[in-house]
Amino acid sequence: MDKEKNKISKMELNGLNDILPKDENYWRTIYETAKNISELHDFHFINVAPIEKYEIFEDALGENKKKFNLQIFSFKMGKQTVALRYSFRESILRSFIQHKLAYFSYPLKVFYTGPVFRNIEVNQYFFKVFNQIGFQVIGESDPFYDGEIIMAFYDLFRSLKLSNVTLKISSAGCKNCRSNFKNRLERYYKNNVNALCNECKKNLEFNPFLVGICGKDKCLEQKENSPTIFDNLCNSCSNYLKAVIELIEDNNIPYTLDEHLMSFSDFNNRTMFEFSVPEIPYPLAFGSRYDYLAEKVFKKPIQVVGGNLGVERVMAAMMKQKINPKIKSRPKVFFLVVGAQAKHGALKLMNKLRLSGVAVVEVIGKKTLESQIKTAEKMGIHLAVLLGQKEIYDGTAIIRDMTSGAQETVLADKLVEEVKKRLS
Repeated sequence: MDKEKNKISKMELNGLNDILPKDENYWRTIYETAKNISELHDFHFINVAPIEKYEIFEDALGENKKKFNLQIFSFKMGKQTVALRYSFRESILRSFIQHKLAYFSYPLKVFYTGPVFRNIEVNQYFFKVFNQIGFQVIGESDPFYDGEIIMAFYDLFRSLKLSNVTLKISSAGCKNCRSNFKNRLERYYKNNVNALCNECKKNLEFNPFLVGICGKDKCLEQKENSPTIFDNLCNSCSNYLKAVIELIEDNNIPYTLDEHLMSFSDFNNRTMFEFSVPEIPYPLAFGSRYDYLAEKVFKKPIQVVGGNLGVERVMAAMMKQKINPKIKSRPKVFFLVVGAQAKHGALKLMNKLRLSGVAVVEVIGKKTLESQIKTAEKMGIHLAVLLGQKEIYDGTAIIRDMTSGAQETVLADKLVEEVKKRLS
């Protein structure tokens, strides 16, 4: 037993998870629900490459390079240094500029899905490869679109039947607000530096917004008592936040103002939000406005608001809340195939049924009729088609009711019609 475990452990890479058939209904439900929400809100699907030039992600880190650039999976491709996707924001903006998508739609509303790669320490809710679903609106700075992004996520969580979903909202302010707030924060932490852990003391040297990221109680206590951004918002940013909150209230979305929800990235501005549930200690979704990102990385001023959810966390929340997703599947027919000659004719008939919208299941590897019937019964399939050597010669097939055991021989040319009649 120990030898077997050792063999398996040699195959594993820590922080990389496989999507397994046993969880299929969760994954399909989350993705299909998100796709439906994106269509209802008129978001266009975009799929960006999982590899970018390394400097795109590095430039976005800005003042936080020293802290986070080791999280980027990078490697050489010819003479260029490239990186696996660290986040979707930079890649989507690159695509928007490169392909002149403003001519397609302005503002451009996009919906995306896919994996993100980060070289981080892993636990139950953090992985080196994880999956995100997100929404972005590019090219508009109206608070209406901040509200729509928040609404899209709220509609998604409601459609997944998640309960006790809470929205926290805050503001990162503008460049002026952030600069004033940063100075106040720096002074506060320097006056209380002895109460911080060694990691947060180092973080304070180049970015006071990173204090508390360690998660240690003593640092979180200092953060809780620290100055807040709300005391440093200019009139314009304060009015913008009020406009977003009005939209949230008009749509009856429960929320709380979180004065300590802030960004450690200097490309974020104004609206910051996150969605959580009590069962998961980390946010299910996070979003913000990042009007400074394109200017910082691509030297082009482009207004953007967006957010993304972690699929693995949403799935964990559904499991903890005992939400059992049931996918509406197509009607299924089990093909019972006996004999080598029957296999050749079976595939053609199976495909006719499939093309007509009927799902077909088979286990050709089980050679005896009894073992195939047992499999069909175990899967709960109530209708079967039996095909043997005699049926191939006669141009017929046998339709079997798996519940009663009743059988009827029909012409192979009429099989689709007869099967659909019984399924209906």
